[in-house]
Amino acid sequence: MIYIGCHLTVTNGYEAMGRQMVDFGGNTFAWFTRNPRGGKSKDIVPEDVQALSAVLAEKSFGKLVAHGSYTMNLCSANPETRANGLDMLKKDLEKMEYLPGQYYNFHPGSHTGQGAEAGIEQIAEGLNKALFPEMRTTVLLETMAGKGSEVGRNFEELKEIIDRVELSDKLGVCFDTCHTWDSGYDIVNDLDGVLGKFEKIIGLSRLKAVHFNDSKNPCGSAKDRHEKLGQGFIGMEAMKRIAQHPAFEGLPFILETPNDDEGYIQEIATVKSWL
Repeated sequence: MIYIGCHLTVTNGYEAMGRQMVDFGGNTFAWFTRNPRGGKSKDIVPEDVQALSAVLAEKSFGKLVAHGSYTMNLCSANPETRANGLDMLKKDLEKMEYLPGQYYNFHPGSHTGQGAEAGIEQIAEGLNKALFPEMRTTVLLETMAGKGSEVGRNFEELKEIIDRVELSDKLGVCFDTCHTWDSGYDIVNDLDGVLGKFEKIIGLSRLKAVHFNDSKNPCGSAKDRHEKLGQGFIGMEAMKRIAQHPAFEGLPFILETPNDDEGYIQEIATVKSWL
């Protein structure tokens, strides 16, 4: 059994996303909580969210993985950008409570020249202001490729953030295969070794979701360019080994490959055939 899906648009509402994924043959999905490049969010219609919840229960979906806006940066050198990012995070987490028990994933941020240590401290500060004890959403820090001044380019940086957050029980990690590969972890030739490092540094209990992408670039390139399954430097056999690895069993796998709808339908069917 695997939970596999892709990103969908929320333009037509929440129930529409669930029914579209059923048509795609999947049983999980991701969506952007607001415009990924601009920051504007769609208003919640409680009845629509309730209708989605009914679809999820009827079709035995796995956890959903909402995605924060790319413009949300909790560790920018610009105080106004940090404040806007914190406002986005707080409002997104409030909306997530309409779908209790799901995941909210975001890119930790870019320190824009301040240095990783300052970035880590500011990200943790933002999370400490946004998380609240009664929340039922798990917030996921995404493994990053190390492009530019990204924070989260290795497991140690993610661990540093987690350790500084008071409500750390609300945190997990989304393992992006392309990003992890591009950052220098050889998941093709040493998957067990990489996961062993993850266990030692962060703990596999924090591993909650997978962004399932091949890469256009070789290991350690720090470029973050996704590719269709089997058409990149990771390759289909390695992707299959990842999907079948016990460490990822039961987790939602989200495709972020450069595909149209038909391409996602085909990739979902391919991944399902492996399990």
